[in-house]
Amino acid sequence: MPFLSIIVPVYNAEAYLAECLDSILAQTFADFEVLLIDDGSTDGSFALAQSYAAKDARIRCFHQKNGGHMSARQAGFRKAAGKYIGFVDSDDWIDPAMYGRMCAEARTAGADMVCCNYTAVTPKKRIERRDFCDPGFYDKARLKADVYPRILFSGSFFHYGVSPSLCNKLFRRELLEKHLFRVPLSIRLGEDGLAVYPCLLDASSVSFLSESFYYYRSNGNSLTHTMDCGRLAENRLLFDTCEKLINLSMYPCMEKQLLFYYAYQCLLTFPPVFRTMQAAGAGFKKEFCEECSYPPVRRAFHAVKAGDVSGLHNKAYVLCIRHGLYGLFRFLLKH
Repeated sequence: MPFLSIIVPVYNAEAYLAECLDSILAQTFADFEVLLIDDGSTDGSFALAQSYAAKDARIRCFHQKNGGHMSARQAGFRKAAGKYIGFVDSDDWIDPAMYGRMCAEARTAGADMVCCNYTAVTPKKRIERRDFCDPGFYDKARLKADVYPRILFSGSFFHYGVSPSLCNKLFRRELLEKHLFRVPLSIRLGEDGLAVYPCLLDASSVSFLSESFYYYRSNGNSLTHTMDCGRLAENRLLFDTCEKLINLSMYPCMEKQLLFYYAYQCLLTFPPVFRTMQAAGAGFKKEFCEECSYPPVRRAFHAVKAGDVSGLHNKAYVLCIRHGLYGLFRFLLKH
């Protein structure tokens, strides 16, 4: 039984997959297996994955009908044998020391989770993203005192306290199994956080490392950057699922953090979605008013004030969404 199972969802990643897999095989740590889950690719990704599996016995390759990122991750978990589970996305890559350092920490500290920092890579620059908490080992008492009050929202709009990504973390198998399969497969927006934050809240101990080992390739073609009318429904599904999966009676410190998170998602999505509708010549008063009155959105924008956000347009959007000011919102979209 390997110590670590690395799950790699693959979908039309032929251009990047070799770099991703080469970075995994270059690890100084060797006690791992790699599960490549091809999620219905239509390019040469599956053939490339098979060629790597043929050369290294630690790699196993599977193909499934397209079901989305979370579907592939759940499928990989079902086939995984490791004591700890890690994830790498097929268009990203990792530092050669990543899993050696993280697995050594898991073994020596006995932590349920180990988290490192990551670097976002764009065509023009690299930006290191760091968790707010100091590096070190956190038992449950220290997690409750120092991490949970800022786990989702660090206090500066909007910076995560702990990154929602699954990919810069190791999970004890039993912990992840309790939460990974609670994430609905229909979720395509924010699905990582729906597994990560419940795991962090449930963990008995977590180790945070200072190093930035994971390299996330940021490009404009990802779902995160695609704004259409379906994103409004995605927002609702995300907010409803958050409220089902995070126990606010047990962790009341999460309530305000979630409201700020909802507001952040709305400020990301409302302007481009409604601007797209506006450009198409469509009226959207009904849709706008319905979104503003949706209970999680209404609560969020009564919690978040204009002074909490930066930028004049964002401040004005907060007022528009809080009060359902359709005319002003429509005007702002043009200016």
